[in-house]
Amino acid sequence: MISKFLSKLKSILFKSAVTSETPLKKEKKGAKSAKTKTKTKTKTKTKAVNSKKNIETLTTLPGVGAKSAKALYEAGFKTTKAVIAADEKDLLAVSGVGINLVKKLKKLK
Repeated sequence: MISKFLSKLKSILFKSAVTSETPLKKEKKGAKSAKTKTKTKTKTKTKAVNSKKNIETLTTLPGVGAKSAKALYEAGFKTTKAVIAADEKDLLAVSGVGINLVKKLKKLK
């Protein structure tokens, strides 16, 4: 008698648990994919904004215009400190940076 009662109770509990969990899992997956798409777009926008700000910051150096600032940024010099601390050979390797600009930057040390 007790065993029949327990088996019916188990079947009722497990059936209701399975049916209630399945829709929740599907909703969570849908919510995660929407969040992931939003985060990816936000990260891309943030990176673009940060790169523009860094390039604008590089233009504050004497003799560095928009084109040379972009070239320096793309070469890996993300901050003004990195440009000032860089070796002359490394700076000359960047296209758009000449010897006169390197001399101006080395005076800042």
